[in-house]
Amino acid sequence: MEIIDYYGSDHKEHWLEEIGKSDWRAGQYLYGLLRDGKLRELCGASARVLMLTDGDVLVAFCTFADNDDIDAPELKPWIGFVYTFPEYRGHRYMGLLLEHAYKLALSEGFTHIYISTGETGLYEKYGYTFWKTMPDIYGDESRVYRIEVSQTSSL
Repeated sequence: MEIIDYYGSDHKEHWLEEIGKSDWRAGQYLYGLLRDGKLRELCGASARVLMLTDGDVLVAFCTFADNDDIDAPELKPWIGFVYTFPEYRGHRYMGLLLEHAYKLALSEGFTHIYISTGETGLYEKYGYTFWKTMPDIYGDESRVYRIEVSQTSSL
C-alpha cells in the first residue's frame, strides 16, 4: 500500500477514473470537482487529495484542505471526502490516510485538524473528539470533530 497525492501524480486520469468508481454521492461530487478543475477553487489552493493505493487500485481517499463544508476560515486544515471502497472496509485503512494527514498538519505547523461529518463513532477510534455542532454551507447542522496536533502524539 502507498499513499499518493492526486495533484502530485503523473497518472491523474487513471486516479480520476478510480475516484469516479465511488458509489457515494460525495465521492461523485469530488470526481466532478477534480474533472472540472474546481476542487482547489472551493477548498483552497493547497488542497490535496490523499489516496491509499494498492498498485493501480484505489483503496481509500480523503481531502486535506484549508476549507470544507463549514464556513470558518479561522479553522484549518480540514479532512473531507473520506471514503474507503467497500471491499477494503473493516481493515482500518482510513487510519493510514488520517495518520498521513496528521503528519502533514504537524509539518505545516497546525495545532488541530478538523472533520465535519454526520457520522458518530467513526472518527473517535482514530483519536478525534467531538468538538461542537456547526452549520454547514447548506444550512444543515454538522458534527465537527478535531484532533490536537503535537510533536509528542500521533494517531
